[in-house]
Amino acid sequence: MSRSTSRTIMYGALIVILSMGIRQSFGLYLQPITQALAVGRETFGLAIALQNLCFGLVQPLVGLLADRIGPQRVLAAGGLLYALGLVLTAHSGSALALNLSLGATIGLALSASTYVVVLGVVARLVAAGQRGMAFGIITAAGSFGMFALVPIAQALTEAFGWQHSLELLALLVVGISLLAFGFSAETGDHPSHAQGLDLSVAFRCARSHRGYWLLNCGFFVCGFHVAFIATHYQAYLVDRGLSPELGANALALIGLANIFGCLVFGKLGDLTRRKFLLSGLYISRTFLMLALILLPMTSVTALGFSLLIGFLWLATVPLTSGIVAQIFGVRSLSTLYGIVFLSHQLGAFLGAWLGGRVFDLTGSYTGVWVIAMGLGLLATLLHLPINDKPLVLDPAGKIG
Repeated sequence: MSRSTSRTIMYGALIVILSMGIRQSFGLYLQPITQALAVGRETFGLAIALQNLCFGLVQPLVGLLADRIGPQRVLAAGGLLYALGLVLTAHSGSALALNLSLGATIGLALSASTYVVVLGVVARLVAAGQRGMAFGIITAAGSFGMFALVPIAQALTEAFGWQHSLELLALLVVGISLLAFGFSAETGDHPSHAQGLDLSVAFRCARSHRGYWLLNCGFFVCGFHVAFIATHYQAYLVDRGLSPELGANALALIGLANIFGCLVFGKLGDLTRRKFLLSGLYISRTFLMLALILLPMTSVTALGFSLLIGFLWLATVPLTSGIVAQIFGVRSLSTLYGIVFLSHQLGAFLGAWLGGRVFDLTGSYTGVWVIAMGLGLLATLLHLPINDKPLVLDPAGKIG
């Protein structure tokens, strides 16, 4: 791996640490914001749901822009918009303002400052046999951001109040725009950057590829799980008698555990069939959620769940993006994976919003845990029939 490649991976990892670490801290603000605005949890859940929806809806377009004009401009713009969204959130005085700031503005910013853009660059720079591990490193960086920045956000909130803590995080996130220029201006220094179908052919093939749509459905489930837990888990633990500090530590532990999960599953994805790993991952999530709602709630239960679910948390990212690259090549990966990521964010919209809606109606999150388990079983089955063989076109441009 060349020096420029290593440097690009390092800068990409730092960008994802900031963008995903701050994003995963938003659940800490559920209770202080709903109390300050005198609204229910559904209102906050809807803002996070809108954030996920905006994050996903524009992701294919952002991926296309990154493929066409380069990642530096896209990432720099995303970092500045992210900072603006945090400042606006800190000064939201109504549910509408919260939806526009925490929801729409930050959602658009995330689409330009996270995995799709960064992974598209990395895919062009590394050999196919090293791609899974490289994807795992980038994904693990996001998990490290969750581990490092969630406690920082909690400490800032306790020291300065929730509004000033968001303003301080806004100063931090400007670093994304500065780090963006550490990316190599080249499209790639490894011959694999030219591998794969060009955009128009890849898009045509993807539309008719059954496995591609099964991946979309499976990633929908991942989005539901991750958004529901990230948004509501701390509040769920507090409702069951644990402290807010322990809830923050539980979220941070998810990020710590997933550092190892991403690296392990990224490496395993280079050695065995990724679709089987994904099926095993989703069924494991399902049993963990069942154990959480059945066992007595103690600090050991909460942190044990965090440790185990964290190992599986974003391990779906190197596996799912790896299958897309495996089937279609890397030339149009940002665009094709951006579409799959849209499905993830649709699931995230439902998970974040439904958690608040069900709680406000019933006073409990149990119904959402049951839905999450049902979706986990469905995702387990959806990945098994995926045809993950690389596409080969005959001279006439048809799939061979």
